[in-house]
Amino acid sequence: MISASSLPSVVWRKSSYSSSNGGDCLEVADGFLGVVPVRDSKDPHGPVLVFPAGGWVSFLSLVKGGEFSAF
Repeated sequence: MISASSLPSVVWRKSSYSSSNGGDCLEVADGFLGVVPVRDSKDPHGPVLVFPAGGWVSFLSLVKGGEFSAF
């Protein structure tokens, strides 16, 4: 796992699935070959998870298909 501070020039964008009330906010960074960095917007200097691009695409397909229920 890496920290967001080790990626100072990265442009983060909020996931379209994040709530608009400032709660569950996930941010992703585009432009990395073969991987997708992901972080919690409430902790911008905290850890960054880096997923293989193919795994991220599969995960998004499952989310969009309703495979995960809300808590």
